[in-house]
Amino acid sequence: MVLPGLPSTDILLALGAAVVLGGAYLVVVPLALYWWMNRRWMVMGKLERTGIYGLVFLFFPGLILFSPFLNLRMAGQGKA
Repeated sequence: MVLPGLPSTDILLALGAAVVLGGAYLVVVPLALYWWMNRRWMVMGKLERTGIYGLVFLFFPGLILFSPFLNLRMAGQGKA
């Protein structure tokens, strides 16, 4: 039953799916990718690094959104 003035359930379902997929593409996967790179950067093998580079290319818009807030620089060797 569709109430007057409310969108149909098909439209709401499509909008919900778009929000979930967009949130995963722009938020969830890029944050997981940042976490993985920060944790494994110095010990990655060639194939893992190639795969990470491919994922960075694929999820670039989400990574750009978080880049001002995350610092992936390595820790220093001590006090200078």
